[in-house]
Amino acid sequence: MHALRTMTVALLLATGAVATAAPAPAQEAFFSSLKPLCGKAFAGKVTVDNAPGGDFANKPLIMHVRQCGERAIRIPFHVGEDASRTWVLTKTDTGLQLKHDHRHRDGSEDAITQYGGHTQETGWAQVQSFPADGATKEMFVREGIPQSNGNTWQFYHYPTVFTYRMVREGREFRVDFDLSQPVPTPVAPWGSE
Repeated sequence: MHALRTMTVALLLATGAVATAAPAPAQEAFFSSLKPLCGKAFAGKVTVDNAPGGDFANKPLIMHVRQCGERAIRIPFHVGEDASRTWVLTKTDTGLQLKHDHRHRDGSEDAITQYGGHTQETGWAQVQSFPADGATKEMFVREGIPQSNGNTWQFYHYPTVFTYRMVREGREFRVDFDLSQPVPTPVAPWGSE
């Protein structure tokens, strides 16, 4: 039986009869919904932080939907004068992937960068979740922050608000951005010039 299945799959691949993999319709809709925001920036505020007083306290927060391609959208997230963070949302053959690109002022990569996850469920046209992937978990252990292995990042996109949320056991952080009032675009993120 196994040999028959293997031969059938090989035949289908050879004849091109297998449909190419693609994100689910809800994931495609979510990705496409961000494209009208391209080139615009929006102010945000921390709405949930059960460990307050960190890097985000009392600083202006700006998201800038800076680059929108067919497969990837780059969204720098500015925290005050800190332009080190960029969210990279990428379409894959099986869903959506979120990575956090962290850079130093000189453009070099931070020790903790390119972390994130891949969708494991279809999600909704307005909400997508990204549980930490294997490479991210390995990096968190290597960098001495194993408690972050349980991270799930979420994007919410509604007509007047975009939300970035990170949750894990005992920790929640959320920033809401007001899409009804674009703000001046900030400087380019570190490493992009």
